[in-house]
Amino acid sequence: MNAQTSTTTEHSRLHTVPDLLLFIDEGWIGEPLYELKSGKEATAWCCSGGPLSNMPLVVAKYYRPVEQRGFRNDAVYQAGRWDAADRRTRLAVERKTRVGQQMRFSSWVQHEFDSLRAVQSFGCRVPQAITQQGDIVLLEFIGNDDGPAQQLKDVRLTRESALEHFTDLLRNIERILAAGLVHGDLSAYNILFWQNQLVIIDFPQAVDADANPNALDLLERDLANVCAYFERCGVKADPGRIANDMWTRWRFGELRV
Repeated sequence: MNAQTSTTTEHSRLHTVPDLLLFIDEGWIGEPLYELKSGKEATAWCCSGGPLSNMPLVVAKYYRPVEQRGFRNDAVYQAGRWDAADRRTRLAVERKTRVGQQMRFSSWVQHEFDSLRAVQSFGCRVPQAITQQGDIVLLEFIGNDDGPAQQLKDVRLTRESALEHFTDLLRNIERILAAGLVHGDLSAYNILFWQNQLVIIDFPQAVDADANPNALDLLERDLANVCAYFERCGVKADPGRIANDMWTRWRFGELRV
């Protein structure tokens, strides 16, 4: 399939997603170029940027309708998310009414946008969250005209460079925690390697470190996944010790970023 045919096919597919057409009409997106990734919860397209986004390339991440989504262990990530909501909303979510279910699933979209903005304000290296409407989050594209940045899982680092990147990544995980969040699903699959730097992506499942009772367990799992990758590059570390150290420093207000 040539580039023109591919673009035409993607444009045709986008017509089944009204919110994406709105982004094009409003000037956030120019033309769809190709599909980046498609999972159970969302599909991401690489698009040329429009005048409002002021970027050559952007990512339009579209969350599927409620009945088509397949978030795993939803309750683990949602715990504590509704504590500050009004009583009526909280009861609807807890009782899993139709309205409550819609609220739970729609919250993933807004939550990813808000989480990206929050951690970026603390200096974490993530894609810029440009705007959000309906079931779509518009993000900075990490890559160039030749294609997207590699996932870390596909990169093999020397031990010397691995140690440098591992140290840098730990600082970014600390910055996420300093923002009051835990990524919750971090691994070499959602860390990008671009221009000799690591960029963390995919934040819909990020949890409130203070409100979610599973936050420390999720932080330990994030670090275990990260350490497993870097161990293959010759860097050995104890994820449990690192997680507990980060958590303690955060709890006592000693986390410096």
